[in-house]
Amino acid sequence: MNESADMREALRQMIAVLQAERQALAGLDLDAIMGCAADKIALCGTLDLSGPFGPDLPISEECRGLLDAARRLNEVNRQVRNLIAANVAARLDALTGNPALYRAGHSPSPAYAYAAPRG
Repeated sequence: MNESADMREALRQMIAVLQAERQALAGLDLDAIMGCAADKIALCGTLDLSGPFGPDLPISEECRGLLDAARRLNEVNRQVRNLIAANVAARLDALTGNPALYRAGHSPSPAYAYAAPRG
């Protein structure tokens, strides 16, 4: 296979892994989430070996489309992970009765808001 075909195949696999990760996140399947993370790391290594990247290097339209799709899927999955983490934090706060100490906007008078400017 040539470099372009290797990249195209790795990107297709990455998209499949990102879709599987989304399903694992939806089901809160920790084993599947960890498996997807390992697969993503391996595929990143494969992509690194598939050729040099950069703004000046030509990439086929198909690869450009696959890259864009992978970028969007990864961003959606990142947002889902952040929502899950925020939900867990809120539930833990509710159980303990203590809000997080360093969460912006949740403290009535954060100390750093009243620090005098140095002159």
